[in-house]
Amino acid sequence: MVALVLAVSLLAPAAGADHLDEGDHLDRPDPNAELESLDTAELGDVVSDGPFAKVIKDLELTGRGERLVQGATTDVWAHDGFAYTGTFNTPCPPDPEAGVWVWDVHNKNKPTFVTTIESEPGDRTNDVKVATLNSGDILVMSNEACTDGDGGIEIYDVNDPTNPVKLASITIDELNPISDALFGGLQNLGVHNLWLFTQGSNDYVAAVSEGAFDNFRVYDITDPTNPTLIAAWGAEEIFDPGVGDETVDEARVLDAALWLLDGFGASANRFLHDITGTADGTHAYLSNWDAGLVLLDISDLASLTSVSLPNDRLVSVALDPDNGSRDGEVNSHAAWPSEDGSIVVETEEDFAAWVSVQPPTNLTFGEQTWNTIPGVAISTSAGDDFEGSQIGNTVILDAASIEVTAGPLAGNLYPASELTGNQPKLADTGPIEAEAVWVGQGCDTDNFFVPGTDTAGVVDPHLNDPDGKIAVVRRGGCSFSSKLGAAQAAGAIGIVIANNVTGDTPWGGIRIWDYSDPENPVLASLFDTACSAAASPIPECDPLGVYSVHNVVVETRGNKVRAYVSWYWDGMLVLDVTDPYNPVEVARYFDNSEEFLASNGGNPHDFWGVYKEPKSPWIFGSDRNGGLYIFREQGGGSG
Repeated sequence: MVALVLAVSLLAPAAGADHLDEGDHLDRPDPNAELESLDTAELGDVVSDGPFAKVIKDLELTGRGERLVQGATTDVWAHDGFAYTGTFNTPCPPDPEAGVWVWDVHNKNKPTFVTTIESEPGDRTNDVKVATLNSGDILVMSNEACTDGDGGIEIYDVNDPTNPVKLASITIDELNPISDALFGGLQNLGVHNLWLFTQGSNDYVAAVSEGAFDNFRVYDITDPTNPTLIAAWGAEEIFDPGVGDETVDEARVLDAALWLLDGFGASANRFLHDITGTADGTHAYLSNWDAGLVLLDISDLASLTSVSLPNDRLVSVALDPDNGSRDGEVNSHAAWPSEDGSIVVETEEDFAAWVSVQPPTNLTFGEQTWNTIPGVAISTSAGDDFEGSQIGNTVILDAASIEVTAGPLAGNLYPASELTGNQPKLADTGPIEAEAVWVGQGCDTDNFFVPGTDTAGVVDPHLNDPDGKIAVVRRGGCSFSSKLGAAQAAGAIGIVIANNVTGDTPWGGIRIWDYSDPENPVLASLFDTACSAAASPIPECDPLGVYSVHNVVVETRGNKVRAYVSWYWDGMLVLDVTDPYNPVEVARYFDNSEEFLASNGGNPHDFWGVYKEPKSPWIFGSDRNGGLYIFREQGGGSG
């Protein structure tokens, strides 16, 4: 793992200032003034000397709102003394813990849980946004189906955050009738991310629709009880302008759909992932995965005569696959502009990294009638070990690991991930202890296992027979459900799928764009951490960690431009991007001490979301494993 990095405060705040409840109306100085004065100083040795340094002195953890459920906390937002965190993964609603958690953060040292805005049945919540609109304080939360939910958006009145009032639900269908027919009727689509904005007396929410076309949707919520679709656009218009019109033929629609799936690298889609708007609500930055970072003019939405946003509203596409990534990926995930729009920071999320040592997490056996034995997946390198030592290894198999207790591989512990589907789950059945035997690809029911060779060199056709044992098979050659069915027919009591992917690559980092000319953005620089830049695991980084960048918020403060970044296992980072051609890391929170791990349910921090309270020192982070974090930025000259 990376060496321990703890924020050290060399600037003493006013006595007791951080310990007062901000609900008390006291005459206190502007908290941002302190930061502005410090940031005018020379940064000196307070900051790191580049993307790969790790000793930082400018960030302090002040408070936590714990939710110790592994992999289950998503995004974070804060507004007027309250913070809001989403939930993901299990449990899938209906469950009283699933939805948006509301925290009172008036006291930044002691955030307190207030209530849960429950997700709709069958849906889970990735994103949450809150803003003061013409109609008051409005919260929107995204719905993604995790069983049989309807997807879409929920709208709440949070003028009293302790008592949220539901105003409306939005369900989303495919707009293009040809693409809808081609792909089997796309209705009740999920929504991944949201953005609230205002234009004069009109209020809007922009949404990422998880359909084929028109991923960018804008709804008028001036009357939040009666949302109305007002605009839509999709990256397919970059490939074939006008393809979204209802009058086009099926061949054009199919070609555009295939283009949307034919991007760069391992994750090659060109669908929309996230939206950020300018403060005046006139432009939107669309992080369109492998289609790049799209800038749209969305001014004067009220004058539109058609839902389809005119193609002349496309201002530019920031895309440089050759120079904009260390491994040729694009994966435009999230972006945020500086106050004047001259600098835009874009994140590249990438999970196709260090693949030989990481177990795959997206495999499924499906819903098959013969699924009666449990199964997990392991990494390519773990599979290599079992292929090299095919028999005699007694293992304990559970949903997250394979522990070898006896045999040639005794003492090894291999991380695993349980496949989805309707097979028995190890969490329900309990761990299995048995011999693990290598059986090759395991695609042939009649000749399921490979003959083994004993220690004397004699071929024994039954040496690798998995009857009553755990079958270890290599990915490929047939479906996962076929492998499970063949293993079950051979008498195996469990199955392990070893990955077959090789060729480790770096994780995703940051692209910083010069938007001095918005119609012609220029890639100014890249920024990576030591772990995200490594093409294969290095000693400083846990080989099973997640080191992709995730979300970003940018703030202009005085003459400084700062990017606040959630970076999964690498922690919470602050970058000075005032010069977009020379980004500098000025702060990081990172802790892998035994004390921290014990306080975090035994799991590392895994930062998903970040929110920067405007013109204040407060930064909010969401840890997928541990819940809400509140940080105080100390100021660049605090050293």
